[in-house]
Amino acid sequence: MVLKRKFGDRSDWQRVLIREYAQSFIESDSFNGYVTLLRIIKVSDPLYVKYHGEKFCIVDDGYLWLQQFPSDRNHSVTTMFDSKGSTVQWYIDICSRNGVSENNVPWMDDLFLDLIVLPSGELIIKDTDELEEALINGIIDKNLYDLACEESIKVRKLIERDDFALLKLSEDHKELLYQKLERKGNF
Repeated sequence: MVLKRKFGDRSDWQRVLIREYAQSFIESDSFNGYVTLLRIIKVSDPLYVKYHGEKFCIVDDGYLWLQQFPSDRNHSVTTMFDSKGSTVQWYIDICSRNGVSENNVPWMDDLFLDLIVLPSGELIIKDTDELEEALINGIIDKNLYDLACEESIKVRKLIERDDFALLKLSEDHKELLYQKLERKGNF
């Protein structure tokens, strides 16, 4: 079985022409794991997504992508900020695991199923069909399928109770890494 591994630095992302990147490992009462920040300086083309007929720009010049990789969890959260610093969306990837490469870059093994939270509070469940296809085609086994479903339900319940900490921590984590980049002289 081969799952798609997504890295926090998104170094393979060709749409992003000029970027700056920072990461940290955080160990606190509220979060344990890696956080990464990608400052998108220049893109070849903006990227838009559509939810319920409404178009959202998720990548453009000046955008920030913060990714949180909590240790010992089966999800990762990417918060997309526009060029003014406002949250565009939180994108929660359900994954088999989070880890770190030999080059110390955090990654997650994607389990297809995604949850999207808009600033309005609307929750969108995405790619349930891809999860089903992965099981049918043998890309994942029943254990990973069940893991994805259970984690999705658990995270959804936390979001619905306004108790999913990573959404609330995204602004603090962004500021932490933004300051790290400033100290490096990148901004």
